[in-house]
Amino acid sequence: MMTILVTGSSGHLGEALVRRLRAEGAAVRGLDIKPSAFTHLVGSITDHAVVERAMDGVAVVFHTATLHKPHVATHPPGDFVDTNVNGTLALLERAVANKVGAFVFTSTTSAFGAALTAGQDEAAWITEDVRPVPKNIYGVTKVAAEELCELYHRKRGLPVVVLRTSRFFPEDDDDPAKRAAYALANMQAMELLYRRVDIADVVDAHLLASARAQAIGFDRFIVSATTPFKRGEARVLRHHLPNAIAAHYPDAATLFEARGWRMLQGIDRVYDNARARELLGWKPKHDFAHALQQLHAGGDFRSEMAIAVGVKGYHDTTFDEGPYPVDAPH
Repeated sequence: MMTILVTGSSGHLGEALVRRLRAEGAAVRGLDIKPSAFTHLVGSITDHAVVERAMDGVAVVFHTATLHKPHVATHPPGDFVDTNVNGTLALLERAVANKVGAFVFTSTTSAFGAALTAGQDEAAWITEDVRPVPKNIYGVTKVAAEELCELYHRKRGLPVVVLRTSRFFPEDDDDPAKRAAYALANMQAMELLYRRVDIADVVDAHLLASARAQAIGFDRFIVSATTPFKRGEARVLRHHLPNAIAAHYPDAATLFEARGWRMLQGIDRVYDNARARELLGWKPKHDFAHALQQLHAGGDFRSEMAIAVGVKGYHDTTFDEGPYPVDAPH
């Protein structure tokens, strides 16, 4: 039986992948700097000896380990380069040496960064064709790691799929105005329209990417819940979002009012997952329509996986000003 490596196995997505792979009877090995019930090897991807041990006998790699946006204000830029770039490089080198059959790299829609502000009068329509313009060291290092993945496919023949995932963390928003105005579930249900994805659907995308990596060779995909909107609605989405929602879901306002929820008045971007659905065969289940169905039934729109993984946080301490400190804009 082939061994599957999951880096970042004590994190949200890493744990979810290990849970799913275990349930399917796969031989899975978790690697993380923090111990957990889903981590078999405690160590850093920046340590070449650790990477060599972790990669022994591995046929598939799910590389989810990373320093995230919440770490921007608490970690120096060099830490991001070490983990997100050099750590990825160490894994790629060993993957080539071990003739790994599929390398799936978890990237982020945060890579698009300032590209989202291109059209102030309409919502930016984000596909894989949009050029990333990273806004911080997190985005810069994730894009650099993506480029390394592409290089190792072109020069070394490694099958690599990059998945740019949108928000799937369960923690509260880092924007104090949004935290004050919207309940957590209210905001996260709204985000399913344009910038959120359920972790169970993210796991599905990763498994499909690994199964198709050999045939694909190299590619990048946006992984976000399927939006009901079309590009031609971008102006309405920016300024009159409730009208756009009503056109697709006439009962949404009533369902929201019954919960005491509010609608956003406008959104600044839409992540379009069409290529992932077409080329990976991905079929995300937890979209805004699903959320409305659960509201109508009095249920929870989160998947069982999302509930099981729960809230982890990103630091060993708590902060008074929000879920994590926000880096000042530069």
